[in-house]
Amino acid sequence: MQHEAIQEITAAGTLEALQAVKTKYVGKSGLVTRELGALGKLPPEERKARGAEINAVRQAIQAALDEREAVLKREALDAKLAGEAIDVTLPGLPLPAGGLHPINRVYEDLVNIYERLGYTVVEGPEVEDEHHNFEALNVPWYHPARDLQDTFWLEEVPASFNGPLEPGAAPAPSVPRLLRTHTSPMQVRYMVDHEPDLKVVVRGKVYRYEATDATHESMFHQLEGLVVGDGISMADLKGTIAEMARGLYGAGAKVRFQPSYYPFVEPGADFAVYWDNPRGESKWLELGGCGMVHPNVFKAVDDLREAQGKPRVYEGKTGFAFGLGPERIAMLKYKIPDIRYFYANDPRVIGQFRGELG
Repeated sequence: MQHEAIQEITAAGTLEALQAVKTKYVGKSGLVTRELGALGKLPPEERKARGAEINAVRQAIQAALDEREAVLKREALDAKLAGEAIDVTLPGLPLPAGGLHPINRVYEDLVNIYERLGYTVVEGPEVEDEHHNFEALNVPWYHPARDLQDTFWLEEVPASFNGPLEPGAAPAPSVPRLLRTHTSPMQVRYMVDHEPDLKVVVRGKVYRYEATDATHESMFHQLEGLVVGDGISMADLKGTIAEMARGLYGAGAKVRFQPSYYPFVEPGADFAVYWDNPRGESKWLELGGCGMVHPNVFKAVDDLREAQGKPRVYEGKTGFAFGLGPERIAMLKYKIPDIRYFYANDPRVIGQFRGELG
């Protein structure tokens, strides 16, 4: 049996054929295994000698199997390496062409328009405190406008987070933190650090705890503008919005304003743009809200400046503010039917606009 088994092992040309030989001789129902199982039928005086003989055969067959398996595995690896060899003299594979995300493209268009108008582009923190996000913007805790902005509140930071206290010092009170619900807090922060006259646009992400659907998302983007100076009027605001519309949609774009309420402006308005859409469906598109900065906002800014030892410079000034969402513009411009596609990390969404987005 040993001689025949070793001949078959040597003749096996693949790992599959070798496995068949192994099963035939030393498998659970193999020839050698059956011989070992039959030892119990022999007389005791013959059992030991016969068992030693069968074990020797099994060990010889197993050694031959292991040796042949190593050879076949080495041959298989050599064949695979030869088949997958890389010619390093060939040119590399080209990387797929990328492109700007539709929202970034719209952001770039808007920022370019306002930079040409002399605005400074700034960004601010996405984690805000309650005072900058609400109260300094004329939205106290009891104001019904807070019900319109469901908020992501963060866990309060313990006083020890700011480091060890001086002996005898009382810990600073914890400040409620939240993910900003709009970019407007940056109006306050910028005015506290700068004196008028000023013209800025703020870009960034904002967060609202609300249900998502094809046109609403809990995270989205805003672009917000602020102008402060002497004699700034609603006419200046309308001219700025009209110039933005012409920059986005061409010289024939028209702008419509209608009264609306926002606690941080007075008077306030919503603005919409009508343009000749080359894709069809030309219509009025509501882009955002705007208005003249509320005097209470200027007072809150001066209060913060005074607390920092800075002069009160905003009382008596006038200014306007406006805000809009790039997602809405991008959805119509690139015919994206669902706002959630912007954040799905699906390259097919961006790939279809590669030629347009550059």
